[in-house]
Amino acid sequence: MKAILEHIKRASQILGQSDTRTRNGALANLANALESNREQIKAANAKDIQAARESGLKQSLIDRLVLDDKAIDSMIRAVEEIRAQSEVLGAVTGGGVRPSGITITQIRVSLGVVLIIYESRPNVTIDTAALCLKSGNAVILKGGKEARFSNAALMACIHQALESSALPKECAYEINSLSREQIATLLQERGYIDVVIPRGGSALIDFVVCHSKIPVIFHDKGVCHAYIDESADVECAVRVCVNAKVSRPSACNAIETILIHKSCLESILPCLAKALWDSGVEVRADSICYGLLESKSHRVAKEPRIDSGDFKGLDVALSNPGLLAQGSEEDYGVEFGAKILALKCVESMDEAIAHITHHGSKHSEIIITQSLEASRRFCALVDASAVFVNASSRFNDGGEFGLGAEMGISTQKLHVRGPMGAIHLTTTKYIVHGECSDDCKGTIRE
Repeated sequence: MKAILEHIKRASQILGQSDTRTRNGALANLANALESNREQIKAANAKDIQAARESGLKQSLIDRLVLDDKAIDSMIRAVEEIRAQSEVLGAVTGGGVRPSGITITQIRVSLGVVLIIYESRPNVTIDTAALCLKSGNAVILKGGKEARFSNAALMACIHQALESSALPKECAYEINSLSREQIATLLQERGYIDVVIPRGGSALIDFVVCHSKIPVIFHDKGVCHAYIDESADVECAVRVCVNAKVSRPSACNAIETILIHKSCLESILPCLAKALWDSGVEVRADSICYGLLESKSHRVAKEPRIDSGDFKGLDVALSNPGLLAQGSEEDYGVEFGAKILALKCVESMDEAIAHITHHGSKHSEIIITQSLEASRRFCALVDASAVFVNASSRFNDGGEFGLGAEMGISTQKLHVRGPMGAIHLTTTKYIVHGECSDDCKGTIRE
């Protein structure tokens, strides 16, 4: 392994010193390789899907594995967007001339070698490789065994792109065959690897943090909340919450708990519950919300036209489709990763913020409100990588933020937080120029 790491380190130095044209050319070649190898990728992915089903893997996890034409198109689009971004290496971030006469320039440089350990999603292979190419970093990829055929097919595309660009194939290296013990040993190699980025569940994060001597930027679980404030608009609340839960329940930026201010419970909860049930979402409600929904579940009235936004002044015909359950404290702080969410009535915004602080994972949090003061206070007090006002947490995404793709969504505070793009895979260094002269000594501190 030492010999391999030495090759990767040398490759990172070549890549870090390469020019923009070379790296962008490699990205163009990668997009072309994905297109030309589309059928091979889908065939390899079909093997992973079949193996996952035979092993009894949960459907929500199987959904993360799928590489159909839509997913391949998305990967190609992400690569092209990354290629089109401005150059990050060599960008000047500060500097000036000091009284001593020295001239300082602070510039962006690559980190070096990035190790990313991830689970399930094979598209991460392409996203991370593309971001590392753009930022001049070599990347070591450790994907999950459930995507081994898909990852191998994608790595073949990456190596094809590198070879076509006259860059070392060691700029991207796959280590899927390593055991858990070997990974633990690899995490000690701080002389060769500059940063580790784990993407996955809490068990993976804990394993990496526990064993690594290398700096870690972790993408933790997504326990995200939507708080519906007392001034919230009914239509806005329903649309945002449904999108944040239903559009992709397995995503880390999907909400897991909705907190509703008690003063708007009667006006919002019936419409919200119906929209969630119509989308197949199981609601685990606290005693207050459960009681209200149970009492209304047999009433018959005019149906709200949810698609047209006709909410106001209407009662809701609630018929419990078996998707209402009595919740408990154990449902809070859980990343369901499925069409399940917890529902809780709160007395105030302070109670909502306290709940989020205790149970959240500092990923994405939402407030739905028509009060500017409430939104400002919520944004100031909630500690998360992104806080949304009247918008879905699903927007916490590298593509949505204009990064093309992401290495992950960092839930920590150093050195980056939120979606990580190419620029976040760089650090800085100072270039300092002096001027030698007969009185040079007078400008240097003794």
